[in-house]
Amino acid sequence: MEQHLRILVVLPLYGGSLPIGRYCASALGELGHMVDVFEAPAFHEAHAALRGLRVAEDRMEQLENSFVNLLGQAIYARVEHFEPDLVLALAQAPMSRQLLQRLRREGVPSAMWFVEDYRVFSYWRVFAPLYDFFFVIQKEPFLSLLKEAGVPHAMYLPLAALPGFHRKVELTPEQRREYGADLSFLGAGYPNRRVAFRTLLRRDFKIWGSDWEGDELLAPRVQRRGARISAEESVLVYNAAKINLNLHSSLEADKLVSGGDFVNPRTFELAAMGAFQLVDRRELMPELFRLDGDDAELSVFSSPEEMEAAIDFYLAHPEAREEIARRSRERVLAEHTYQQRMEALLGFIRSLRPDWPCPRAEHGWPEGMSGGMQEELTSLLTRLGLPNSASFDEVIARLRNQSGELESLEAGLLFLDEWRKQYS
Repeated sequence: MEQHLRILVVLPLYGGSLPIGRYCASALGELGHMVDVFEAPAFHEAHAALRGLRVAEDRMEQLENSFVNLLGQAIYARVEHFEPDLVLALAQAPMSRQLLQRLRREGVPSAMWFVEDYRVFSYWRVFAPLYDFFFVIQKEPFLSLLKEAGVPHAMYLPLAALPGFHRKVELTPEQRREYGADLSFLGAGYPNRRVAFRTLLRRDFKIWGSDWEGDELLAPRVQRRGARISAEESVLVYNAAKINLNLHSSLEADKLVSGGDFVNPRTFELAAMGAFQLVDRRELMPELFRLDGDDAELSVFSSPEEMEAAIDFYLAHPEAREEIARRSRERVLAEHTYQQRMEALLGFIRSLRPDWPCPRAEHGWPEGMSGGMQEELTSLLTRLGLPNSASFDEVIARLRNQSGELESLEAGLLFLDEWRKQYS
């Protein structure tokens, strides 16, 4: 039986990698590992207030560095309490240099899944060498650049979907009225999208998401005045549209279809829901989905003109939409889930560290337990999502990460653990 790991997942304060961090934590838990999540978003308001101060830029940089260092100390406090086998951070998580150096000194493995474009977000040059393992959503030349920067253990790990969350749902009539449309797009208002979508104004088209301010032409199509849409609500938006547009972001308004390499999370999420999408062709996409032929799993375009022609065709042929959406869903469920990505991530670490994780001094269960107590214990293991073979220390670690009122058996086990620490 595979050993259960203790994994601390460190979320970013906010941003696109935040929901991905939550999906990773859920997937790791479903795989049977004990997961603790450092909720950095709880500190987002404080960070925003800090940015609102009217101070010089160099002073602001000092304050922000101090803020990140404080969060680093808070993360280390969780490390001391939870004693993880791995600290997994998502892109832009508040992992300070001091924290990463301390983790390395003390032999606590650290990993980052850098789910961003290395060309746009260049902070990886400073922080990547401080991680023991670095996972990325792009291949060359990024992997070679990481090696040159002193990162020997890097791996390509594309994004994915969480089937239990990204699923087909039945919408109420009210939800269909609110979210339904021939065309729908959910995402931020990057320059290439602002220009590309102006040709769609004559259509039944809804835009969801933030950062669309200042565009008078698109403003009537932007829902809720550009309010952020939660991950939970995005499932409703995606399920309601006949066609979901999926145009990858670009900062260049003169090249509407960028032809970049990485595949965004929206591609996998839409596919997992069985929602039909039109997506711009990407360099790494043919490795993940079948794009051409009668058995294509995605409908792709390489120019705005191809996008418009595809919109006309698929609005007129709903059966073609349904068939492609079915095939794309089958592909994601078979090969592109967060559970599979987390298994690949952990497998990569094991391949480089065969003796990982370090063995723990496990304590056995008290001898002479009554039949009634054995039944209570079996029930407790089921509630905690642990097998009957779980060790005493595994149960204690899981109990310490639960919230709510303790039952008598739970309180007794925690007391016994404290007694052993004091007198063993």
